[in-house]
Amino acid sequence: MTFASFGKINKLNMVIFRQLTFAPLWLLAGTLIFASCASNPLGQKVKEPFAGSKYESNNRFYRATGMGMSKMDAVANSQAEMRARQQLAQQVQTYFEVVTDDYQRTATAQNLDEAMTRFETLAREITSTTITDMRQIGKEKYAAEDGAYTVYVAIEIKKASMYRHMKKQARLDAKISPNELELIEGMLNELIEAADSAD
Repeated sequence: MTFASFGKINKLNMVIFRQLTFAPLWLLAGTLIFASCASNPLGQKVKEPFAGSKYESNNRFYRATGMGMSKMDAVANSQAEMRARQQLAQQVQTYFEVVTDDYQRTATAQNLDEAMTRFETLAREITSTTITDMRQIGKEKYAAEDGAYTVYVAIEIKKASMYRHMKKQARLDAKISPNELELIEGMLNELIEAADSAD
């Protein structure tokens, strides 16, 4: 009968001990990695109504969403609609600032600066009042347990329709000279054509 030497037994015990010692560490490390991937330090992502490309502006439509909260149903509704309109107006104004800057760089005409200033003013006036042909494309209402209402609204307006309305308003504006009107209408005609031809 042969017996294993003390050195061999000790070596075998050390290997087993290391494996048993590191197994929980590997398990712990794996658990931590999995947990860090599963949790987000910002919290859980919430998908609000009317998110996605269907409710974003594109080549044919200006679109916007708004949210309102109140204990009163009517107030929550009006807040949501007002915020959607504000967002839409901001989009339009920002877009027209870019368009007028581009137009000024490429066009050479007399009274161009004045015409572009009038154009931007016209855009601000139209978006601050009732925007024609604007329609609601979605509305969701939620009632909380405490009696508060949360309302989400999505709106849109056809770009071409809005530009046509701007042309009518420009013709009615006594402050716009015939030369300025010609420049504004020329620019709006280009925008209408681009919006109509967009798919």
